[in-house]
Amino acid sequence: MGLKQTIKSLDAFPRAEEHLLQKTQSGALVSVVGLVIIAMLFFHELTYYLSTYTVHQMSVDLKRGETLPIHINMTFPSLPCDVLSVDAIDMSGKHEVDLDTNIWKLRLNSHGHIIGTEYLSDLVEKEHDAHKHDGEKEHHGDGEKEHHGDGEKEHHDDAEKKLHALGFNQDAENMIKKVKQALDNGEGCRVYGVLDVQRVAGNFHISVHGLNIYVAQMIFGGGAHVNVSHMIHDLSFGPKYPGLHNPLDGTVRILHETSGTFKYYIKIVPTEYRYISKEVLPTNQFSVSEYFSPMKEFDRTWPAVYFLYDLSPITVTIKEERRSFLHFITRLCAVLGGTFALTGMLDRWMYRLLEEVTKVSGGRAHR
Repeated sequence: MGLKQTIKSLDAFPRAEEHLLQKTQSGALVSVVGLVIIAMLFFHELTYYLSTYTVHQMSVDLKRGETLPIHINMTFPSLPCDVLSVDAIDMSGKHEVDLDTNIWKLRLNSHGHIIGTEYLSDLVEKEHDAHKHDGEKEHHGDGEKEHHGDGEKEHHDDAEKKLHALGFNQDAENMIKKVKQALDNGEGCRVYGVLDVQRVAGNFHISVHGLNIYVAQMIFGGGAHVNVSHMIHDLSFGPKYPGLHNPLDGTVRILHETSGTFKYYIKIVPTEYRYISKEVLPTNQFSVSEYFSPMKEFDRTWPAVYFLYDLSPITVTIKEERRSFLHFITRLCAVLGGTFALTGMLDRWMYRLLEEVTKVSGGRAHR
């Protein structure tokens, strides 16, 4: 019996006899409020435990020989699709010709609605390379066979030879008329797709550089009349992961009665996102600064939108992690225990307050 009594004396939760317990309305109210608070805190802690958080780590980028995917989705409201071209140049200044490229162009009317599509199987750099050699045929091939020599170009003897060498024939004249009609109708163009470029510093740009210089001059009458207003719907260098923000998404640059060249200087940071399921998503995030160079009166350049990118030597690894079950139990005990203790204190205070109020009221009634 002595041992049992000793064990009973260690009981931190003594029980009072039933007839000694007193239940009150204030205690019931506090109990209900306490249960509601406990339930809310429990579900909050459970949600917190089941959610994941991210840990960032940095290391030297050791990737070699991989390609860099560039996802573009842009709208040019003042330039028809027939004059827009996409160019990509690496750090050495060499045009990348054999790129695995999928670029689409959507014709837009003056209200921004789609009226036609065009698929580009490769970049316009191929045309640029052809333009560098006077005697070389273009992909249309009809120019060297049909030397019409219209009378209106007789006073440009040297230019005429150049135009014939570049395939400036009836097809080019028809294209000029078509583009001028599109400009009069207020046509625009939406350019989107994916460029796969070498993983080195370089740039890509969207402009009218794919046109023969004489054709561009006949269409626009000079670079000052080329409006490169644009909207960037999406520009990214890989797939998106949770929480990624691409700073150029939603960018709108509209020019009024002026022209010039936009340059976006982009610093790409190689990134790996590791999901809680151990799946690894290789991608890239980037920062950007912007510069606009307005056209001057005697500028011989043509407006364009340039994206000049460079890669950081540091790669960022973002890992999803979940809190331990022990951490969840510790927080749960602290929150629920604290709530239970607080409601108990509140119940005692309310009981004593009501008891005092009752005594004061009873004493006044007795008088």
